[in-house]
Amino acid sequence: MNRLGGATSPYLLQHAENPVDWWPWGPEAFAEARRRDVPVLLSVGYSACHWCHVMAHESFEDTTTAKYMNRHFVNIKVDREERPDVDAVYMEAVQAATGQGGWPMTVFLTGDGEPFCFGTYFPPAPRHGMASFPQVLEGVSAAWTDRREEVAEVAGRIVRELSGRSLAHGGGEGVPGEAEVSQALLGLTREYDARHGGFGGAPKFPPSMVVEFLLRHHARTGAEGALQMAADTCEAMARGGIYDQLGGGFARYSVDREWTVPHFEKMLYDNALLCRVYAHLWRATGSDLARRVAVETADFLVRELRTDEGGFASALDADSDDGTGRHVEGAYYVWTPEQLREVLGESDGEFAAQYFGVTEEGTFEEGASVLQLPQGGGVVDAARVESVRARLLAAREQRPRPGRDDKIVAAWNGLAIAALAETGAYFDRPDLVERATEAADLLVRVHLGDTAKTARLVRTSKDGRSGAHAGVLEDYGDVAEGFLALAAVTGEGAWLEFAGFLLDIVLDRFVAEDGALFDTADDAEQLIRRPQDPTDNATPSGWTAAAGALLSYAAHTGSEAHRTAAEGALGVVKSLGPRAPRFIGWGLAVAEALLDGPREIAVVAPKDVGPEGDAAARELHRTALLATAPGAVVAYGPADGDGLGGADGTGGDGGTDGFPLLTGRPLVGGRSAAYVCRRFVCTAPTTEVSVLRGELGVFE
Repeated sequence: MNRLGGATSPYLLQHAENPVDWWPWGPEAFAEARRRDVPVLLSVGYSACHWCHVMAHESFEDTTTAKYMNRHFVNIKVDREERPDVDAVYMEAVQAATGQGGWPMTVFLTGDGEPFCFGTYFPPAPRHGMASFPQVLEGVSAAWTDRREEVAEVAGRIVRELSGRSLAHGGGEGVPGEAEVSQALLGLTREYDARHGGFGGAPKFPPSMVVEFLLRHHARTGAEGALQMAADTCEAMARGGIYDQLGGGFARYSVDREWTVPHFEKMLYDNALLCRVYAHLWRATGSDLARRVAVETADFLVRELRTDEGGFASALDADSDDGTGRHVEGAYYVWTPEQLREVLGESDGEFAAQYFGVTEEGTFEEGASVLQLPQGGGVVDAARVESVRARLLAAREQRPRPGRDDKIVAAWNGLAIAALAETGAYFDRPDLVERATEAADLLVRVHLGDTAKTARLVRTSKDGRSGAHAGVLEDYGDVAEGFLALAAVTGEGAWLEFAGFLLDIVLDRFVAEDGALFDTADDAEQLIRRPQDPTDNATPSGWTAAAGALLSYAAHTGSEAHRTAAEGALGVVKSLGPRAPRFIGWGLAVAEALLDGPREIAVVAPKDVGPEGDAAARELHRTALLATAPGAVVAYGPADGDGLGGADGTGGDGGTDGFPLLTGRPLVGGRSAAYVCRRFVCTAPTTEVSVLRGELGVFE
C-alpha cells in the first residue's frame, strides 16, 4: 500500500494499492520533488468519474508504467471534491493552455507547484491522433532533463498570466436591478429548447439553479413564460431517462438533448438541488408530478446516500458489474424486453415495456433501454404501474450495486439539509425533517467540532472522522443555507445562530475590500493563484451561495454588515447575468430575493402551550413556509408578549427563541399571528390563514 492508505477520501483509497508511489497533496511531496530534482505529476479526479477509472486501470495499475512514473516523477493524487481549490487553480491553467478541460486532469509541475505541461485522459497506446501516456511521460522527462530553461520559462509565464487575471467586477458595479434580470430572462429564452426543455444541446445538464431563478421571477412578476420554461423543463427531465423511474433520483446529465440516455453517476448535489426545485415547483403550481418527484428524490437521498453517521454520501458510480464480471456503465439501471418478461411475466412485461419505452432495439447499448415515461398513452392503471415498479425495483436490488463514495462533503450536505427540511415540511414528512436535522448535527459535531464557537469548518469527513482540509467558500455558504432552511422549518433558533457563526467567518476571511469574494480564506494554503470564480457550475458557486445566505441572515437579524456584503457580492450578477445567465442561475435567484426585499415572516404562538401545541400557529407556520415570495425567511416561535398588555399593544416582555424577527411580536387578541415585513417594516398582523395566503401568494 502506498502513501494514500491513510486517506479519508474513497477516491484516494481506490489508488492506495496501485504500484504507483502516490503522494497526497502537501508540502512534503513538493519538498521531495525538489530534493530529487524531478517534476511533479499531478493527477486529479473523483470517485464517480468514469474516465478516471479507465485511466487508473489502463495506466496506474500497470507495473511498467508505474515504474517509469516512480523513477522520473513525484506523483500526487488529488480528489477534486476534497480539494476544489487545487482543482480550480490547475483546471484554469489546463483550459487556458488547451482550450478544454475535464477529468482525469493530468498536469506536470515544477517543485514549486508551477504548471508547464497539461492534459486530461491519456490512453495507454496512441489512439485517434492522441499521444499515449508513456509517450507523454517520456516527453516530459526529456524536456525536464534536456530543456530545463524552456520548462522554467513556460511555467513562469503561465503563473504570471494566471496571477494577472482579474474578474470584471469591482465595488462600483452596484446591485442587479430590473434591467439586468430582464436581460437575463431574455437570454435564457433565446437558449431555451422549446421542444425538449432545458437549455442548449447535448450533453444536457439539469439546470436546477436556473429553474429556481425562473420560479422566483414568476413569483415576483407573474411572468408566465418564466414559469412555463421551468415547468416544461422539469416535466421533460422527470419523464426522461435521466430520472430513475424505479428508485427516484437523477443521474448527472443526459448525453443527448432529449434527456433519454444519462451518464449514470448520481451525485448528492444534483439530487439535493433538484429535490428542492421540484418541491418549489409544486409550491408554485400544485403539480402532482412535481410533488411525486420531490418526494421520491428525497427518499432516494435517504435510502441510497445516507451514511451510518447521519450525513449524506457524495455519489454513486456510473459503472457496476453487469453480472458477467464486466464493469459496465449503466448496468444496474438498464433493461431489455426479455428481462422485463423474466421478472413480470408475459402480460405485465409487455405492459412495462410499453409504459417505460423499452424496445427490442434499445435506447442504450447492446439492445438495452433506459426506462422513461413517454408522453401520451391515455389513461393508465395506477395500481398496475405501482405493482410493476415495485417488482422491478426489488429485482434490480439483486443486481451488483454501483460503488458509493462515502465521503461527506460539507457544502453538498448543506444543500441536502435545505432540500429535506423543506420537502418534509411541505408534504407532512417529519421523518425527512429529522434526517435533515441529523445531517446538520453531524456537520456541527464533526466538521466544526465540540468547540464550534472557535472552530473553522472542515471540508470533508468519512466514517465520523474529519478530513484534513479546510472548508472553502461554498462550504460556508451552502451549510449556512441549509441551517437557515432548517431554522425556518423547525423553529429552532440555534440553527440561525450557527449560520451566523459561519457567515461571520465569511465576512472576516473571504470578502475583499471591493465586495468581491475569494473561494479560499485569507489564511488558507497559498497556491499559485488564490481561486475566485463567481460562476455557477454543477452547484452554486461559493460566491453566489454566500451571497444568498448573507442576504437571508440579514433579513432574519437586520444586520447591515451582512446585507452590505450580500449586495457587494451581487455586483458580479449585475455584470454576468445579462451575458451568461445559464452560468449564474443561483446568483440571479438571489437577485430576485433582493428585489423582493426579501420578505420576512414571523409566526408567533402562545408561550404557555408552545408552538407544537397550537394548531392555529402550526397552520400559519406551514402557510408561511409555502410562500413563493423569492428568498422569504420564516421565524417561528413563542410570542414576545401576550397581546393583552400595555397601551402600546406589545404585551409584556418575552423570549424570542433565538429569532430576532420575533422580538416585539405579540399575539393578536390572545391568538397566534403572522407578521409579514420588509426590512423589519411590517404590514398589519393577521390571525387568519386565508389572509396570509393571499398576502404571500400561496398556491395551496
